[in-house]
Amino acid sequence: MDVSIIIVNYNTKALLHNCLQSVMEQTRDVHYEIIVVDNASADGSVEMIQEKFPAVTLLAENTNWGFGRANNIGAKIAKGKYLFLLNSDTLIRNNAIKTLVDFLESNPRAGICGAQLLNQDLSLATSFQRLPSLMAEWKVCFAPFLLSKKQPVYSNPVKAGFVSGADLMIRKSLFDQLQGFDPDFFLYFEETELTYRSKKAGYSVWFIPTAEIIHFGEQSGEPEAKKVDKWTFSEMWYSRFLYADKTSGCARCVFLIHQTKGVMASTLFKVIGNQAKQSYWHKKNDIIRNQFQRYRNWKQTAH
Repeated sequence: MDVSIIIVNYNTKALLHNCLQSVMEQTRDVHYEIIVVDNASADGSVEMIQEKFPAVTLLAENTNWGFGRANNIGAKIAKGKYLFLLNSDTLIRNNAIKTLVDFLESNPRAGICGAQLLNQDLSLATSFQRLPSLMAEWKVCFAPFLLSKKQPVYSNPVKAGFVSGADLMIRKSLFDQLQGFDPDFFLYFEETELTYRSKKAGYSVWFIPTAEIIHFGEQSGEPEAKKVDKWTFSEMWYSRFLYADKTSGCARCVFLIHQTKGVMASTLFKVIGNQAKQSYWHKKNDIIRNQFQRYRNWKQTAH
């Protein structure tokens, strides 16, 4: 078996159907299996797979395990030399899976690779980034003009800090060596932390632009004021602090950087009388404080 395609699903029946269909239509000249780990969906996803995709291995869980832990469950039964962790809100656009397999076959010290992600309108989406650092956190807050706004167009493979968890291929031997995703993460930063450990183990990470995958995801046009009201926004901050703790022990520094920026912004908009922006920053600051306290509670329990 060349590759085990693992898809974690939670109430994305229609997207999952189209994703599975695209995998089967586009993937050629590679021996693969598909494993779907369903996180206790209530939208008929399980029945849809059983009816329309009987060849798919279905693990219907009674609990929502989140992203990383559910992938760990799928990986335990995977037979492939490589694991391809694919989001359900994606469409394979070309023979991307074969392209990624071929790259890892030809590059034995490459541990992880990912494809070029495309938005729904086929514009380039962010497919890889540098690993997070204190300097990067500072730039986000106080010098965003130093950050690249748009991913350049590449034609050849590029070494990456980490690739998106929406389409991550990893050697199964490496995944097993690292004992999979850290179960402390429910959502966000779990692929980043896994990549950090894979690099510590001596493996490189690569972006492969000739493999193309459409990723619907969260569309970038959504206003920040709406994002802050979603539970995923809070979960992202909690995972951010977890990641900082596990990779550098500097979660408090990350907290202080963002809280300083938040207090400054809230004060500024209060002075100039922009109540909407002041309210946004006040709410964001509360979320960051609450999630940092949640992280501290975890830290005390974990130790």
